[in-house]
Parts: sequence; structure tokens; C-alpha cells
Amino acid sequence: MKYDEFIKHVQQEAQLNSREDAERATQATLETIKERIVGNEASQLAAQLPKELGQYLHGREGEDGAYFKFDEFCQRVSEKEGVEPSVAANHAKAVFTVLQQAVTPGEFADVRANFSDDYEELFAASSEKQAG
Repeated sequence: MKYDEFIKHVQQEAQLNSREDAERATQATLETIKERIVGNEASQLAAQLPKELGQYLHGREGEDGAYFKFDEFCQRVSEKEGVEPSVAANHAKAVFTVLQQAVTPGEFADVRANFSDDYEELFAASSEKQAG
């Protein structure tokens, strides 16, 4: 999936008003994913994305991911994006949905394995899209 296509899908999925909002939501979510998952896994994910998106996942190679719950994930996305945590949660769900379409099923499963069960609602939306 190309960069423009990815951003367009995020914009549609999250029902955002502008491309810039979709880019901000995507960057904030990917940077927070980078903080949460094992660094090498982030690099492998980045390898399957356009380089404009992959850059947000680099920089922690060889490091373990930080453990934090779903609420803190949303808080971190919120702070990076400059929106309320509930809005950030919806944007993150949209990014995860598009991410699942953009990478191989095996890679998405590897990413999923880095998140605890309390993140289920982030993955529920993307699983429903996959099944539907």
C-alpha cells in the first residue's frame, strides 16, 4: 500500500476532515506503537510500510517495548496528536484497521502479539473488517 492510499484510508476510516488530520493521527499512533512493541518488531513492521510511515517506527532496534495499558496508549497518542484521549482511541483504531490491510497477516499477528488483552478493542475493529 502506498503512502497516499494509507493516509486516505485512515482519513475515511476515522472520518477525519483533512489529510493533515489523518497524517497526524497516523504518525501519533505509529510512534506510540514503536514505544510499546519490541524494537526489532517495529523495524519489521516498518519494512512492510511506505518509508514515510516506516520512519515513525525506527529508532528502538534491539530494545524491549515499554509495557503500558490501553488507556495509557490512548493518552500517549492523544498527547502526540493534540486531541482528547477518546478521540485518539478512535483514530488509533482506524490506523490499526488500515495497518492490517497494509501488511501481511503474519506481520500483523506478530504486532498483535506485543499487545496485552486490554488492547482488544484496537484489534476488534480490524478483525471485524477482515472477517467482513
